[in-house]
Amino acid sequence: FEGTDVTALTPRARVELGIVQVPEGRLVFPEMSVRENLLLGGITRRARSNRARQMEQVLELFPRMKERLSQNAGTLSGGEQQMLAIGRALMAEARVLMLDEPSLGLSPLFVQYIFGIIDKLHAEGLTILLVEQNLNLTLRHAQRCYVLERGRVAIEGPADAIKNDPRTRSAYLGL
Repeated sequence: FEGTDVTALTPRARVELGIVQVPEGRLVFPEMSVRENLLLGGITRRARSNRARQMEQVLELFPRMKERLSQNAGTLSGGEQQMLAIGRALMAEARVLMLDEPSLGLSPLFVQYIFGIIDKLHAEGLTILLVEQNLNLTLRHAQRCYVLERGRVAIEGPADAIKNDPRTRSAYLGL
């Protein structure tokens, strides 16, 4: 990452560099409030001094979280928990945001909303690494894709090329 080998770094050290993951299944702290979950995201040395500003930005991005700051995270819907998990990652002042299955278990409306946020964050300059099984959805939002088969890269390239590749169309898109 920017000339630094990060493979041997601890997760905390990676987050200090701005490499932040939103895990599959969201993994919010259910007994803690939305506010406490968000503040935990900004606990690193690099992010700590800007927590108030980051909190403001996250709550502007996710107004629903502002309404639920004192509510326990475990009582939120799946879509709201996904918003919280992304917000928590942004509190760490992410420079690379890694999203693992952000659409998993969400209603189509929330999937559309979350991917709109992903597009907005990318348009603002945030690098996003997206792991998503829904290839149709991914191809509408990605610039570059890597299709994995049994843990190996089977197809790679610009999203438009992947979408039009006959192998992708028949094997993954059912066309």
